[in-house]
Amino acid sequence: MTTHQTSSLLLGLAAIVLLARLLGALARRLNQPAVIGEVFAGIALGPTLFHGALSDALFPPGIRPLLGALAAVGVAAFMFLVGLQWDPAMIRGSGSLAATVSFSSILLPFGLGILLALHLTDDYGTGDRTAFMLFMGIAMSITAFPVLARILTDRGMARSPLGVIALACASIDDFLAWSLLAGAVAVSGSAGPDQWRILLAVPYALGMFFVVRPLLRRSVARRPALTLTPTVFAAVLVGLLLSAAATEWVGLHYIFGAFLFGVILPRTGGERLRVDVQERLGELSDTLLLPVFFLIAGLQVDLSGLDAGALGTLGLILLVAVGGKFTGAFVAARLNRLPLRQSAALATLMNTRGLTELIVLNVGLQLGFLGRDLYSLMVVMAIVTTAMAGPLLSWIVGRPGDTSHLSGRPEDAAVPEHTANWPGRRSAGSGTSSVNR
Repeated sequence: MTTHQTSSLLLGLAAIVLLARLLGALARRLNQPAVIGEVFAGIALGPTLFHGALSDALFPPGIRPLLGALAAVGVAAFMFLVGLQWDPAMIRGSGSLAATVSFSSILLPFGLGILLALHLTDDYGTGDRTAFMLFMGIAMSITAFPVLARILTDRGMARSPLGVIALACASIDDFLAWSLLAGAVAVSGSAGPDQWRILLAVPYALGMFFVVRPLLRRSVARRPALTLTPTVFAAVLVGLLLSAAATEWVGLHYIFGAFLFGVILPRTGGERLRVDVQERLGELSDTLLLPVFFLIAGLQVDLSGLDAGALGTLGLILLVAVGGKFTGAFVAARLNRLPLRQSAALATLMNTRGLTELIVLNVGLQLGFLGRDLYSLMVVMAIVTTAMAGPLLSWIVGRPGDTSHLSGRPEDAAVPEHTANWPGRRSAGSGTSSVNR
């Protein structure tokens, strides 16, 4: 790197961090997730405003590959933290309600997304029609588990019956959505001439669950007082990066390896270690790495040339995304005899997409499933569906903290024992880590 490149990189990083913090704080003051403001920061620095003059001045082409590398590390860290928070115990004990709502809120928007892709193929389709259709279905099906957990916590609903159900539904949704995306990547042939490597994905996952996970459990069991020393933290980072590299090499995306390594880390006996890892890595990811990702995402968004046709497409995308997700979740909840207001609140929460949707969209852009024009419209959809969750929830269930009407009987407010350590159980004042996006 030249001196000019180094100074440009450092100046650009400073601008990214500052603008992300300012707009993130503004979003929180407006009772919105910080991710809304940070995404706007990325878009503001991109080509949408001033025809890209600001982004060209702050981020010359010579440093953009370096920023892309930092963004990739940030996404890997975020996916690891999501995996760290994912717990099968969320599903157990939730009965058929969570499974029914999750499947319905995946299948209906997935099907509608495929139909939408057929309609958009002529104007926005890519070379691989099957991959385009599958990806559009997946993009319409996403629920952001982390930001949903944060919304519930901030509203004092995380321990309510509705909050317990919503977390269980979102947990299943996450698992299904990532599985569908992995399948779409696998069948798309994105690995090129080395596509045979995709056959190694299944044995790799089995090895992680049935070899690496038991070894980690025994290691933690032998050291019950294990704390996050620099050596232990380095070991966690090495495992995260190696797992991400492995899934990238076999032809999946690195996000799957990062997520998988977070899932297999021991829960029993390693509670303190998990919390320390989340706090330490979350701070770095939240403050520096993810804002860089928002910049990279924003540099690909160009809304300056929106015309009536593009606005019509955006309206159709929003109709399919919101309507499909809401209808699927609402109908399933009502069929399970959940009261009307709770069903509407649950369906609203399942429409939250957050940073998870942005990661999925960037995977689609990188692999050629989406073109830049449609990508820009889909980013707007992700922002709108995330921003609308809070106001709609207030309209349906009332002000934050008022959950008395969500339970018909006092005993319904009891929280199952296995949910005590679910994400979102921390107090709202515990800060906003990157995993709450």
